[in-house]
Amino acid sequence: MFLKVKDLAAAAGVDEKTVLDWIKNKGLPAHKQDDRYRVNRVDLLEWATNHGITIPPEIFAESDENPDRPLVSESLLNGGIFYDLPGDTPESALREVVSRLKLPPCLDSEFLLQTLLAREALGSTAFGNGIAIPHVRNPIVGHTGESAISLCFLKNPIDFDAIDGKPVTILFTLVTPNVKAHLNLLAKLAFLMHDQPFQELLHRPGTEGEIMKAIRELEDTIIKK
Repeated sequence: MFLKVKDLAAAAGVDEKTVLDWIKNKGLPAHKQDDRYRVNRVDLLEWATNHGITIPPEIFAESDENPDRPLVSESLLNGGIFYDLPGDTPESALREVVSRLKLPPCLDSEFLLQTLLAREALGSTAFGNGIAIPHVRNPIVGHTGESAISLCFLKNPIDFDAIDGKPVTILFTLVTPNVKAHLNLLAKLAFLMHDQPFQELLHRPGTEGEIMKAIRELEDTIIKK
């Protein structure tokens, strides 16, 4: 789960000095082992998402023979797309999101809501340009063993304390069966957000068919399966 500075630099397409600057001056969490920095993949993913830095999804894949790498398109079919979601605060909007998630009977929806809110208190999950990806540090375990992403378009713009100061109108929320799927989907989703035409489609907003088509095309041309 940990990356060396040189491996992170190679995967991100930057030099090692840039990675060290991220660690020393820009808040990328890291720890020293044998006088060398190591970066946890979970910390890297959250930091990169919050800072608008593109990291290839492949860097978050595990090296075992059977990695769990669900597609965003398939997961979105499982989670659903919802329009005109009510709410005027992060809490009220996330409450509406949670009410639409497919949760196992053993997972209390109120507990999940408070967990999401606690994560927001640690640092905004707003990606920028009106989009947020609420998630918890550990995966929200799905009831069928399948990964799901819900896409919700808010009726009212809401302040999520985004870095760019823009209110949020679009929420992606993940439900995953394990850590591998959680990391892989979150990375792919953050990668998709850097595609300008896709962002424009979301802000229109596009129909369910248009959104699914765009995601599948991006998966075929940009994101390696």
